[in-house]
Amino acid sequence: MASMTRASATNASATKVARPRLVAARLRPRDVLRVGGAGLRTRPLRVFLSALGIAIGIAAMVSVVGISTSSREDLNRQLAALGTNLLTVGPGQSLFGDDAYLPEDAIDMIGRIGPVESVSATGNVDARVYRNDHIPSGQSGGIGVRAARTDLPATVGATLANGAWLSDATAGYPTVVLGATAADRLGVTEAGPEAQVWLGGHWFTVVGVLQPVPLAEELDSAALIGWPVAEQLLDFDGYATTIYTRTREDAVENVRAVLAATANPERPNEVTVSRPSDALAAKQATDQTLNGLLLGLGAVALLVGGVGVANTMVISVLERRAEIGLRRSLGATRGQIRLQFLAESLLLSALGGAGGVLVGIVVTTIYASTQGWPTVVPAWAMTGGLTATLVIGAIAGLYPAVRASRLSPTEALSAS
Repeated sequence: MASMTRASATNASATKVARPRLVAARLRPRDVLRVGGAGLRTRPLRVFLSALGIAIGIAAMVSVVGISTSSREDLNRQLAALGTNLLTVGPGQSLFGDDAYLPEDAIDMIGRIGPVESVSATGNVDARVYRNDHIPSGQSGGIGVRAARTDLPATVGATLANGAWLSDATAGYPTVVLGATAADRLGVTEAGPEAQVWLGGHWFTVVGVLQPVPLAEELDSAALIGWPVAEQLLDFDGYATTIYTRTREDAVENVRAVLAATANPERPNEVTVSRPSDALAAKQATDQTLNGLLLGLGAVALLVGGVGVANTMVISVLERRAEIGLRRSLGATRGQIRLQFLAESLLLSALGGAGGVLVGIVVTTIYASTQGWPTVVPAWAMTGGLTATLVIGAIAGLYPAVRASRLSPTEALSAS
């Protein structure tokens, strides 16, 4: 009897050891994507609105970076075409605060500097210009009159919209070339014998109209006349007020360092030297401040989108308790539940991020084309935008995923 009992115990023990142990099935990456995508397909409108919040933030950031980069590339191309080797010399002020003058031989002295390729000048003339002699004297339109040397266009890179530039033959006669802005204010569209303006109490014939001059914007709103006629008719004193110097690219800084002493050896402290291309670069730097503000707004929009993702995932957990309980009852582990909801959050954010990057590229392309700029969207902006969305998605989906995994099967099924 005792031996039979021991035999039964032995058989029971053997049966207990032989029982197979249950192991949770592993989810392959493909399965994770499929399960996560299934959760999104059941709520298309809510998913679209949540992804839209992410897309707006990413599109704002990508487009701001793209437009800024495209603008900078356009500036670089302009400077490459116009040259960064133009320097301007002008009179400053004396020690007593009076207006200084450049010596009469300043232009010739600057021209003797070895690396200088060309030099020209303009001088302010105390006169006003009007469309006709019936315009009240106070309505000058802000147009200044400048005496100009005949070699000015080659030095500053100016081109003509129509007509011709002043020559040795016409510089001694009452002829004038109008800057682009000056011509627009005077209503002169075409140069010719019939196009005349009232300048300094004399009729001057418009022989040419300039295109805008990016490196010498002061010429755009000026009426340019010959040096000899300015001295003969308008009591021009002959002093240059702006000397334009074009030098070799590799010697710009060296020439800049000696220009003041060369133009006025006795009083170099009364000479100002500037580089017009620096003004364009400063303008670009000013634009960067606005771009920083817009990037901040894009970051706020991205944060709002992340809150939308988190809200969508929390509601999803509450609505799908029955599903969570059923999956747990069928053997799904807490880690698999967490992975499912985290995958949903990442897919939702990736969807919004990809859409935002595409919208940002489209906005950049359209805006750049309207401005005539090259379209440039840095790769780091696109990859950074997608990375930011994944980080936002992971953070936004972490709490809902953990909350879903903590639901026990009985609690989830009874709550549903």
